[in-house]
Amino acid sequence: MSASIEIQLIAVTVAVACALPGVYLVLRQLAMMSDAISHAILPGIVIAFFLTEDLGSPLLIVGAALAGVLTVALVEVLRKTGLLKEDAAIGIVFPALFSVGVILIARYAGDVHLDVDAVLLGELAFAPFDRLVVGILDIPKSLAVMGVILILNVVFITLFYKELKLATFDKALAASLGFAPAVIHYALMGLVSVTAVGAFDAVGSILVVALMVAPPAAAYMLTDRLRTMLVLSAALGIVSALSGYWMARMLDASIAGSMATMAGVVFGIVLAFAPDRGLVSMARRQSRQRRAFARDMLLIHLYHHEGLPEARRECREGHLQEHLQWDPEFASTAVKTALKQDLMISQEGFLSLTESGRQHAQHALVHI
Repeated sequence: MSASIEIQLIAVTVAVACALPGVYLVLRQLAMMSDAISHAILPGIVIAFFLTEDLGSPLLIVGAALAGVLTVALVEVLRKTGLLKEDAAIGIVFPALFSVGVILIARYAGDVHLDVDAVLLGELAFAPFDRLVVGILDIPKSLAVMGVILILNVVFITLFYKELKLATFDKALAASLGFAPAVIHYALMGLVSVTAVGAFDAVGSILVVALMVAPPAAAYMLTDRLRTMLVLSAALGIVSALSGYWMARMLDASIAGSMATMAGVVFGIVLAFAPDRGLVSMARRQSRQRRAFARDMLLIHLYHHEGLPEARRECREGHLQEHLQWDPEFASTAVKTALKQDLMISQEGFLSLTESGRQHAQHALVHI
């Protein structure tokens, strides 16, 4: 298998593994917790290394998971004091824990290949050189680690799908039914920690944050169904990973940086063009609402003056600008809309309601 294919497989595996728990972070409005955990687990990694003196030890993942849970616990403690909101608590806890990790590395691990730059940035291009060989199996170590973590994430979400869904959308109901939402919360955060540390060596924490937040946030704008959101999040993560890889190839740039960039680009595209919640869709909907409101006001105006002596003056298109204080273009648009829908007719500039227009005006008056 070529190095190019192996790098793309690692990227796809990391993207899906990060996107799945990221869905629940976005739904719980804890997106920045991914940033906090991905940095704050550094001291857990360092302490586990001091105990094992082996960068390949699985205890590093355990240490990272424990540090992630500690981060969540400290944030909860600060939040429950009522003196700080969650974002402020996160902003206090994770820089403190990350700084502890940096100090430990600088003071006690200066001669070990465990540096801050590698943790933050990572480099996928080097991943195929660190291999796991077991019998006939010869694959990159990062692919094996992230493959196991992806399977763990899928199994956890599958087994506890109902509990996660209930605890995410209605904590009170989950507690009343005996589902222990606090336990579910800490288990989820532990999973996020394991996922983050597993991806560290290959892609760095910056990409972990990007893939945990951007694809789920984009998927959230495309659907209201949790199952669909999980699938879309994974798919958008894959698109971000593959397009980022090929952009890096084309520009001779950092693969992790390009993937994070493409995650942002994919989110931007969805933000702009999502069918119901995209900016373009919202602008069109607001434009239609403005036109519909103007049409209804025009019909009500004609209905109020219908049959009165001043109708010949009040019900002319040119008078709308004065009476309703509309600019000429807006008034013309309202008239064209009503005429197109056969709600009124125009004869030599005089506007009069059709029977359907009269009924529409009466209906609009009732619902104002």
